[in-house]
Amino acid sequence: MGRVIVIGSGILGASAAFHLASKGESVVLVDRTEVGQATNAAAGIICPWISQRRNKAWYELVKHGARYYPELVDKLSSYGVNHTGYRKVGALSLHTNEEKLRQMADRTIKRREDAPEIGEVNILTYEETKEVFPLVAEGYGAVYVSGGARVDGRLMRDALVKAAVQLGTEYVSGNASLVCEDSRVSGVVVDGKEFEADQVLVTTGAWTREVLEPVGVKFQVSGQKAQIVHLELPGVDTSKWPVVMPPNNQYLVTFEDGRVVVGSTHEDHKEFDTRVTAGGLNEIIGKALEVFPGLEEATVLETRVGFRPFTLDFLPVIGPVPGLKGVFVANGLGASGLTSGPFLGSELAKLALGEETVLDVSRYLVEGALR
Repeated sequence: MGRVIVIGSGILGASAAFHLASKGESVVLVDRTEVGQATNAAAGIICPWISQRRNKAWYELVKHGARYYPELVDKLSSYGVNHTGYRKVGALSLHTNEEKLRQMADRTIKRREDAPEIGEVNILTYEETKEVFPLVAEGYGAVYVSGGARVDGRLMRDALVKAAVQLGTEYVSGNASLVCEDSRVSGVVVDGKEFEADQVLVTTGAWTREVLEPVGVKFQVSGQKAQIVHLELPGVDTSKWPVVMPPNNQYLVTFEDGRVVVGSTHEDHKEFDTRVTAGGLNEIIGKALEVFPGLEEATVLETRVGFRPFTLDFLPVIGPVPGLKGVFVANGLGASGLTSGPFLGSELAKLALGEETVLDVSRYLVEGALR
């Protein structure tokens, strides 16, 4: 195969570029470092097995995404790239209702039948929960899942790009436009310079409409705004604390050096508004302190803003673009981007090379984003 161009170096595009390069392909990775890129803002919980979401296609994707991480980390390590931001620390799903905890545990144990990477599943009392996560408010018990993990989106993306470049990928900074004639895309133009390719992979998240519309494709994707707050607990070793999912729509992830990430907002109809708002901060910190009063004296370090890409059916899509030759797209990862992005990038690389995929991609057709 000839050259492959990947537009967009978020965690999905970076993964596609790395996997193509690791197979010996000639790759060009293009990115304009857009403010608000979802990967740049995100710090993620890798623990999809507890979710109540019933969409089987979505669960199949995130299940494979979580399973793939240790293999990917080993692959990156083989190229000398070890600073990935991924670590298996276990996960806690909190609740004050004992019956809800039992239901969560039963659901997770059942899913362990075809996902052994889930590991141990235990119900913890409040005292046991506080012992492993000292910040929690009184009255909360938890379901503990030993296979849960955390990942820093920026670090994982940077690791994938670094490995891809080591393997010969050309990284180009700038705005890419598709070169198209007679319904065939033959490359891209970046700031006046043309790059030819046999295949172009579009992994530009919430900005994909802008990339495909000039060639006649009305791709439907929206960017849900997320504000995420980074705090610090000076002098506290938080490096091995489990990730935490409260019963509200928030989450808490800790890293080294006392860094605590709490989030996030889910703001529809505020596409590409990169402002940090008082309302957003109030929602995040207010909900966090209700469940984690131990954060009251934490230092506020920064707030990040990103835009989660969602398609019409809230289900990711992957595959060739109907009516165009030479173009593949993957999109719509939404709030599960860090869980599924690296795996879906590897699947996208396989599609571009005509290889067999792990997923049944007919369940994630691009047509689902074109209605």
